[in-house]
Amino acid sequence: QVQLVESGGGLVQAGGSLKLSCAASRSIFSSRAMNWYRQAPGKQREMVATITIGGSTNYADSVKGRFTITRDNAKNTVYLQMNSLKPEDTAIYYCNLAGTGFWGQGTQVTVSS
Repeated sequence: QVQLVESGGGLVQAGGSLKLSCAASRSIFSSRAMNWYRQAPGKQREMVATITIGGSTNYADSVKGRFTITRDNAKNTVYLQMNSLKPEDTAIYYCNLAGTGFWGQGTQVTVSS
């Protein structure tokens, strides 16, 4: 069993920044890619960013150039730096251990206009 715990969400004005963290309970973290997803009210969950074991990254078109995903294998933690936030970024953000059914509980991000 792996527990994933997100933190760092909150309320921010448009144009602001937030940094999300996702800490894994086990060292299996270092052998898997990690994903960030988000789900806005009334919408399907969508992939936001992914980072491989080696550090390669991929982003949804809607966040490219604004969001940065990084990982610290020594801390079993993945981060999502979110800059230039827009109201449409408002959602619950989840981290996911790639290829598994392990998800965090989610952290709310609200961007006011």
